Amino acid sequence: MHRVAQLVNHVRARVSPDEEAFVRRALPSKAVTLFASMPVADRRHGLDVAEHLLAAGHRDPDLIAAALLHDAAKGRRLRLWHRVVGVLFEAAAPRLLFRLASPRSRSWRYAFHVYLHHAPMSAEAARGAGCSDRCGAFIRGISPEMSLQAALLAADEAS
Repeated sequence: MHRVAQLVNHVRARVSPDEEAFVRRALPSKAVTLFASMPVADRRHGLDVAEHLLAAGHRDPDLIAAALLHDAAKGRRLRLWHRVVGVLFEAAAPRLLFRLASPRSRSWRYAFHVYLHHAPMSAEAARGAGCSDRCGAFIRGISPEMSLQAALLAADEAS
């Protein structure tokens, strides 16, 4: 049921002007541009993750930036059907998903590579847009700050 809700939310995603203003306050200017380049569903998801963190009392700027940008690399190459296939294969045939993925950016299979490796790719994009190494570590899921890393993961899974 959670995945069905995600699909519906993906299709119905919107971002309000107030939320765009929040992003401008929360991110460095180049990172705002990166956020704006993300598909609306990924922007909505990032905002939802940030809102979960804020509602739980987390105010760490690097954590909030990580929430907003953790899917930045998915971009426009990772279409809805890639996401659906990725989720299904990840659950039923993960080895097949890894075989299907190709790191060659001109291949139709590249989207599955992005699906599998978007965390380090998103962290690199965030770093390139002026976010801290600490923010990148949160996005990669390798921060030594375990309680904050766990909070980000829980917020991501809840959104």
